[in-house]
Amino acid sequence: MSVTFILTLIGLAIAFITLLLFIGKKMCDMAIKSDIARKYSNLIFTPEQKESIYQTNESGIKWLEQNGTEVEIISKDGLKLVGYEIKARQNSNIWVIAVHGYMGSGTDMIPYVEKFRSYGYNGLIIDLRAHGRSEGQYIGMGWLDRYDLRMWIDKIIEENKNCKIILYGISMGAATVSMTTGEELPKEVKLAIADCGYTSVWEEFAVHLKKILHVLPFPLLYVASFMSKMFVGYGFKEASTIKQLKKSKTPTLFIHGKKDKFVPFSMLDKIYKSAQCEKEKLEIEEAAHAESCNINPDKYWGTIEKFIEKYI
Repeated sequence: MSVTFILTLIGLAIAFITLLLFIGKKMCDMAIKSDIARKYSNLIFTPEQKESIYQTNESGIKWLEQNGTEVEIISKDGLKLVGYEIKARQNSNIWVIAVHGYMGSGTDMIPYVEKFRSYGYNGLIIDLRAHGRSEGQYIGMGWLDRYDLRMWIDKIIEENKNCKIILYGISMGAATVSMTTGEELPKEVKLAIADCGYTSVWEEFAVHLKKILHVLPFPLLYVASFMSKMFVGYGFKEASTIKQLKKSKTPTLFIHGKKDKFVPFSMLDKIYKSAQCEKEKLEIEEAAHAESCNINPDKYWGTIEKFIEKYI
């Protein structure tokens, strides 16, 4: 074997690895770099999914302006994160922190906070990092956001010594809530409600990689995860809802629509089985992603009310 041939093989290997890293970084950015991800959102969401997930409208914004107060915190890595406090009509110690989904914003959660307010609860709507008015280039996918959510919890406790806190999230917000419950939480956090959350960032991205490019995770998702670890600070496999729920002590209600293909319904059983906390699950027939509330509101809110009554 000649030296020239060996050098050619080495050169081709270097070129292949360089190309693979380049593609992996592009895929990472398409998935979690906020400005780039938004450009490619049509590859991920159907118009119907966007309509069901993102519920911001003019009347909702006006309601928030009339009833909400803007608040902010600084994350551990120096980002300004924005939220909106909505006080109950009468004094209440119960707070619901509402967490939105992937590429959404806190204003998407207005209808849900309105409903909780009708129960007499206070609400805190938050813009996750790299969403809404919060700072950040990269989407945390719940993994980085779990630290931010803990800071929002601490803020409520500092301002309301006798508070009782409910964590409520939809889609990526549900994953954020579930991942957060795997951390040591103060006694003021009484329960969590996770609507259509995913098992892990890895498994969720694998679903969409297959849907969009019709390919298996190897090698592209492995390289994209490596680049995420390098540039953002977390790999897709380590960002696991299942691993966090194995440590959870927070009573949690898990909700999922049986026709959900965006976050496949099959993920519900994996999540539910992994949770070591007190738990219940609610399955909604005919509901696609983030549609459970709209498809069967009586069952949805009735189950939530009963679950809250058990722990508050």
